[in-house]
Amino acid sequence: MTTRVISGKTVQVNEEGFLLSPDEWTKEIAVEIAKEEGIAELTPEHWKVIEWCRQNAVNGRSPTLRQITAGTGISTKEMFALFPKGPAKKVAHIAGLGKPEGCV
Repeated sequence: MTTRVISGKTVQVNEEGFLLSPDEWTKEIAVEIAKEEGIAELTPEHWKVIEWCRQNAVNGRSPTLRQITAGTGISTKEMFALFPKGPAKKVAHIAGLGKPEGCV
């Protein structure tokens, strides 16, 4: 566990950079983490997924990719376009949630 300043706010993160407390998350933090993940701009589609994940997190853990696609109506293919190379893990990171179960 360590602290890190993201978008001017000091937050606690784990060794992989995931926020330890979803309550420390802000939209500004999401924008900065998204840029670090290679997503230059968060579109309304990105926000739909991020907000859905935050509302449906269980004990600070992000939903799985299957749960996200079923809950948002966004296909797996679209998820990979929005959040390339590991969408469930990326959206969890950007949304300030813990890494989804089963993610490597």
